[in-house]
Amino acid sequence: MDYILILTGLAAFVAGFVDAIVGGGGLVQAPAMLILYPQLSVLTVIGTNRLSSFSGTLMAGYQYARKFQMPWKVILYAGIGATICAYIGALYASFLPEKSLKILLLVVMTLLAVYTFFKKELGQTGAEVQETPSLLYKSLLLGAVIGFYNGFVGPGTGTLLVFGFVVGLRFSFLQGSGIAKFVNVIADISSLAFFLFQGLVLFHLALPMLVCNVLGSYLGSRLAVLKGSSFIRIMFIVVVTVLIGKFGYDVLMK
Repeated sequence: MDYILILTGLAAFVAGFVDAIVGGGGLVQAPAMLILYPQLSVLTVIGTNRLSSFSGTLMAGYQYARKFQMPWKVILYAGIGATICAYIGALYASFLPEKSLKILLLVVMTLLAVYTFFKKELGQTGAEVQETPSLLYKSLLLGAVIGFYNGFVGPGTGTLLVFGFVVGLRFSFLQGSGIAKFVNVIADISSLAFFLFQGLVLFHLALPMLVCNVLGSYLGSRLAVLKGSSFIRIMFIVVVTVLIGKFGYDVLMK
């Protein structure tokens, strides 16, 4: 078997594993594909990556849904906000200075990491879910803000969603991680359809990646459910630290 395909599958597995716990899988899979397949266009890489990551996220969401009752209205409202504003963010990406936004995000994520590190009780227990109009509107707003970021910049969207559900809506890390998976699935449906219809998915790469990503997502989500919110909190801090490093590199070196 082609060793490049083996490395691609390994990257997909790791991405699925990390993403299933707290998001951030895109920091592994997309850069790996860009390095391993430099002859492919960026859109083809994104489209091929999207099919496998979408499937892995769906698997992870299913595992979380087996653990606790999902607030489906919250997920729907946040998903609609994320889908609409991701499109708006993509439109504005060509007009607004991305570097300025990354500087702001670098500061925000640093504060976020410090806050989570020192506030050890954060997200350890979740509030009882009552899908009141207030909670649904907050979900819509949260989805809209993170969706805009997703369309504008991208990396770490799932991680920011988890933090938003934990801090903004008072869910536990376990609940927030599970909810974020389904919001991501809703938001990714339209973009995945676009890539499929445009022929930007290479199935000879996407299908092996899909299998590896789903396997990683299954193991990651099972581990998260088994270990609970304390474990997810630690993984959250690790992934946010990696994001800080990425944005710091982008700001200083590009």
